[in-house]
Amino acid sequence: MQDREVVEQDRPAAEVMNSRIIEVVGRDIATGSLEPGSRLTLEGLQERFGVSRTVVRDCMQILEALGLVYSKRRIGIVVQESARWNVYDPRIIRWRLSGPGRSRQFESLTELRIAVEPLAAAGAARSASPEQRRDLVRLARRMREDAADPEAFLAADIAFHTLLLQASGNEMFASLSGAVGEVLAGRSRQNLMPAGGPRPEALAEHEAIAAAVADRDPAAARARTADLLLEVEDAILRRDQSPAP
Repeated sequence: MQDREVVEQDRPAAEVMNSRIIEVVGRDIATGSLEPGSRLTLEGLQERFGVSRTVVRDCMQILEALGLVYSKRRIGIVVQESARWNVYDPRIIRWRLSGPGRSRQFESLTELRIAVEPLAAAGAARSASPEQRRDLVRLARRMREDAADPEAFLAADIAFHTLLLQASGNEMFASLSGAVGEVLAGRSRQNLMPAGGPRPEALAEHEAIAAAVADRDPAAARARTADLLLEVEDAILRRDQSPAP
């Protein structure tokens, strides 16, 4: 959060305001505070945020591109049903993970990862460049070294899974790297990581995946990635089924 604030301080005020409007309205929609069919007006948004009509219109165009709203003459800006959202967009994922439906969102995203990442790992074992293979091994080692530092560990974890998708040789898998990064960051933001830091088994699985890719062993890379993600799924299910404190 602090890094994001520093970045915003370096941006022009108008750009920061645009970002804030998109963030606030987008989050309200994605978390259900604004239900499908709710109507917004340019005038109402101008008054709420204290900006010009042009600024509001530009922000609504971005939300419309995400599928969150649509504009209709004489009606205004209407909130869309979730079936029309671009649910793979990292911003929508981040907003949904901050709302009351976060548990189901984690489940659906983990199911997506189970379907995609083992295949991506097998593809990386076949197609990764020598540099990518070395970097995966280095990142797995870094995760173990940084296990006691949550921020450094998260950065290495995101970099590892991003590189795995990008090295797969499949551009469709690579395009999901932003979504997977938001899932990993969301687990950290929602304090859903294991107490006491990463589990030793998870660290070992990351190292085994990296080794399989480095050894050009698609079957092993696929199997070890599947094992890792099934453990993640089990952890999520155990958390949801545990009694409330």
